[in-house]
Amino acid sequence: MSVRLKLTLSYAGFLMLAGVLLLAAVWVFLLRYVPDRAMLYEPDVRPTHGVFPVRSALLDVFAPRAAAVLAFLLVFGLLGGWLLAGRMLAPLPRIADATRRATSGSLSHRIRLPGRRDEFSELADAFDTMLARLEAHVAEQQRFAANASHELRTPLAISKTLLDVARTDPTCDTGEVIDRLHDVNTRAIDLTEALLVLSRADRGSFTREHVDLSLMAEEATETLLPLAEEHGVTIETRGDITPTTGSPALLLQLTMNLVHNAIVHNLPDQGTVWVATSVRPGAALLTVENTGEQVTPELASTLTEPFRRGTERVHTDHAGVGLGLAIVKTITRAHDGTLTLTPRPAGGLRITVELPATAQHTGR
Repeated sequence: MSVRLKLTLSYAGFLMLAGVLLLAAVWVFLLRYVPDRAMLYEPDVRPTHGVFPVRSALLDVFAPRAAAVLAFLLVFGLLGGWLLAGRMLAPLPRIADATRRATSGSLSHRIRLPGRRDEFSELADAFDTMLARLEAHVAEQQRFAANASHELRTPLAISKTLLDVARTDPTCDTGEVIDRLHDVNTRAIDLTEALLVLSRADRGSFTREHVDLSLMAEEATETLLPLAEEHGVTIETRGDITPTTGSPALLLQLTMNLVHNAIVHNLPDQGTVWVATSVRPGAALLTVENTGEQVTPELASTLTEPFRRGTERVHTDHAGVGLGLAIVKTITRAHDGTLTLTPRPAGGLRITVELPATAQHTGR
């Protein structure tokens, strides 16, 4: 049976039950105050001529009228219940139509249910919000797939060109070709590994452990210190124990990416990177700041998109694969945190990762 028919039968059944209970109450009330038999008297109050069965006569009068009332309630309940159920369930076809469109791939349709706020309007609004997020996510995935294909095709195309040259030109420098192939292959491997990290973090398939962000910051700065010295960048680290929970490997990857990004995209000389960890009520903070060129708020808001690079990034020797901040964003989201990018007035960026804090633990 359809939901409308079920509701109709429920309304009619409830109305019939209420009618039966009401008539039963009336009958009990009448029996309480009406005697079983009564004496018959003539109008001139002469002696009685017999005994009259009052309750039996009352039942003969009450029963057909009660049955008529119940029949009316049944018809009224069925008709009224059918109309009321149809009016209450009217939004469902619109929601079902939007669902069918979504399953067929159309995510731009919205229900936008009019009328007063009720459970159906809340359901419709929640469904519209879900469709909007799905549409944005699908668009992001399509851009990501297109960009990833382009990024992966580039080193493959270069490798093919180098191999074709080496095969057709016997006078070419084989050593130079091998060195260039090594560089191109290294970049392709780095890109593939970054894609795997991004996929792993996006799935959230990791075991949560106690992690101290200050230890992550120290390890990242020590590892990347030679790169900083090569670029003439000074790294300053400060902070106390900053406990949180998550994947140590992914959080170290997050910190490494932030510090690497701050070193590479800095001033040509005499640049500075500040790495700080701190705790505030309910949150563990990791902040990485760097000097550098002026960054507009519009550009800063797009730097976490996969393969998004500023104009100064493409020409550096350590530009990476364009997934550094995208990986940071994904790891942060997988750890129920928030990522904030703020341009510094003097140039450069201030990037803050806020993760849920935990009670301090030993192990430092």
